[in-house]
Amino acid sequence: MQIGLFVPCYVDAVFPEVGVATYKLLKYLGVNVDYPMKQTCCGQPMANAGFEQKAVPLAAHFEDIFQGYDYVVAPSASCAAFVKLNYPRLLEGKHACQTSDKMMDVCEFLHDVLKVEKLPGVFPHKVSIHNSCHGVRELHLSSPSELNIPRFSKIRDLLSLVEGVTVVEPERIDECCGFGGMFSIEEPEVSVQMGTEKLDSHIATGAEYITGPDSSCLMHLQGIARRQNKPIEFIHVVQILAAGL
Repeated sequence: MQIGLFVPCYVDAVFPEVGVATYKLLKYLGVNVDYPMKQTCCGQPMANAGFEQKAVPLAAHFEDIFQGYDYVVAPSASCAAFVKLNYPRLLEGKHACQTSDKMMDVCEFLHDVLKVEKLPGVFPHKVSIHNSCHGVRELHLSSPSELNIPRFSKIRDLLSLVEGVTVVEPERIDECCGFGGMFSIEEPEVSVQMGTEKLDSHIATGAEYITGPDSSCLMHLQGIARRQNKPIEFIHVVQILAAGL
């Protein structure tokens, strides 16, 4: 099994340590992982801004780069969901689409494909899970609170394999943080208010860290926390899973 590692824009430009942690963890778990150097943006920002045709060449390039791998894995639920759900429509009649069925967030891949039962890391801290909207409702990383179905959380399952970690969740477990890509730019006041309320609900758990599968959401909350001098740290979930590597 050969894996193509896709490192999204936010991770590459702002949080490269998340990409490094993903690579190290996959290698530790015995995965044959490759990082194609010619990869670029998946096209989500353009499509979300209403310029879908601008996203098509990026989607076609993504397909050319990653089509030969068994799975494409990314440390981003949002970007993984975009490729999985939107590429078939964007590329219809324009370019072959073979990666959408192989695209997975790293947490999804670890939980559902590798079925990891043991991790080497130690992280002696209390962490609050931030369940990002795309992860919950498009990749099914956890059960949506609006549905009357049994509760599950793949991220909680994975974190339970790390020695020393204490996992909590805010009262409204999957309420949006207000980032929403272009939403935070077009509606900054609403976005910040949503983020402040979400941040306060995480802090109320007594957690030392907020963790989740999307660096974009964590960046949004981190910016609010710093501007408001609120005492909590932020870490991508894969960094906890790879702790000590």
